[in-house]
Parts: sequence; C-alpha cells; structure tokens
Amino acid sequence: MIEKTAGKTLVLGGTGKTGSRIVQRLTERGWPLRIGSRSAKPGFDWENRATWKTALEGMDSVYIAFQPDLAVPGAVETIRSFVEIAVKTGVRKLVLLSGRGEPEAEECERVVMGSGTDWTILRASWFNQNFNEGYLLEPLQSGYVALPVGAIGEPFIDVEDIADVAVAALTEEGHTGQLYELTGPRLLTFEEAVTEIAAATGRPIHYESIPMADYASMLVEYDVPEEFVGLLRYLFTEVLDGRNASVADGVERALGRKPTDFSEYIRRTAATGVWD
Repeated sequence: MIEKTAGKTLVLGGTGKTGSRIVQRLTERGWPLRIGSRSAKPGFDWENRATWKTALEGMDSVYIAFQPDLAVPGAVETIRSFVEIAVKTGVRKLVLLSGRGEPEAEECERVVMGSGTDWTILRASWFNQNFNEGYLLEPLQSGYVALPVGAIGEPFIDVEDIADVAVAALTEEGHTGQLYELTGPRLLTFEEAVTEIAAATGRPIHYESIPMADYASMLVEYDVPEEFVGLLRYLFTEVLDGRNASVADGVERALGRKPTDFSEYIRRTAATGVWD
C-alpha cells in the first residue's frame, strides 16, 4: 500500500488494549498523534462531552475505541454526537473498532459510514488478550475458569493484528470505505482455549461451564460493577450464541497475510510468565 501524507491522529482509548499498541506503532513511525484518555493533556472522556472538541482540534484522523462497549445503552447516540463534532472540527478519516455479531455496534458502524468523511470499520471478534490482560487472567492464574458458555466456537483475534490493521487504515491509501471483519484463523471453544493455555504452561487449569445466573452472582460477590455484569451477560448469552462461529478474511484483505493463530499468541504470552 502507498503511505499517506502524515496528518495528526487522535487515538481514543490510547492506553487500552488496542489503542496502546496503535500508539506504539505510530510513535515508532514518527507519525504525529494525540492520545485520547482521561489522563492525557488535553484529556478526553466519553462521559464529558466538553472534552471532545479540545481533543479533536487539529486532528486529521481518529481511531475510535468506545468504552466499555458499543453494545451498551446510549452508545449509538454518543457515537453519533462525537462523529458530528469530529466532522465539524475538520477530521477527514474515522477508523472505528466495532464488535462482531452485535446489532448495536452495527448501528454505530452505520453512523460512521454516513458521516460524509472517509471511514474504515474494524469489526473484531473476541480478543485473545482477554485471557491475559482482562477479566480471565485471575481465574487462569488460580487454575479454575468458570464461564456461562458451552461448546460454541469463537475465532479469537490477536489484538496485535487489530493494531496492525488499524495502523494500515490510518497511514496507508486503499483502506477507505472498507469493512474488515477481523478474526483468528480457526474456531476454538473457551474450554479448548483454556486447555491449550494449560498445556503450554504445564499447569492444571480446570474449565467449567456454569449457568449465567450463577456467573452473574459470582461477579457481584467480587464487586464487579453492575454495568459490566450486564455487558458480560449480553456478550455471553447473545453474542456467543453461535452467530460468530465462522472465520473471516479481514486481516488477510487488509495486510496481505494470515491472522495470528491462538497457539502463537499462547507461546508468546506464556513466555512472559503472566499465567504462572
């Protein structure tokens, strides 16, 4: 692909799973950027619209990662308001991180597509890194993982691949108007994923499929915020109903290479000792 002329990029969620990796890659390229987070200067907060315009001033493109998820109530209207302000501020390219199999996320996609500016959609499956950078880390470390999902295959995607596609969309010609459905190269159930991690670490890790009500009660006992419990309830009971049990070619279309296999992710991550 032909690299575009560098314009300043706002990376929302710039300290999160995808955003931090995008920031690292753009920094290594010498690409001008601004990190969008509460702690940045100027700060950006999805819940404080007064911060939006200041963060957007002087930006040519924006990577949009919405917290906690595009499926939460009010997300569509928030994205619509943000996109309107971004376009009025002079932003020329929007790259949206979306969720696979989520009708609400697809509505947000349509908002970005209809913005009148250049856009690229990254519709991603479940992140590999949820196993080592998210809520599944502690259960894996303890040797017992209980989730409200059975033998449903999920094509887990490596966040490193998402970051590579996002950077390509932000810095290269040829990605405008593209919807990239980003998955790993094969389907795995959560039990199979846990079994592969156990084998790689040489530790016994037991997986158990439990009812959603029991899982929600367990989360409440651990003082997990109610809104996050509701989000997980939605993701496990609706999104993981088999609708996403297929692989897609988005990584290959965007990058010209195969996506990272879950086994490679495990090898790389196990070497850090995070699961020990």
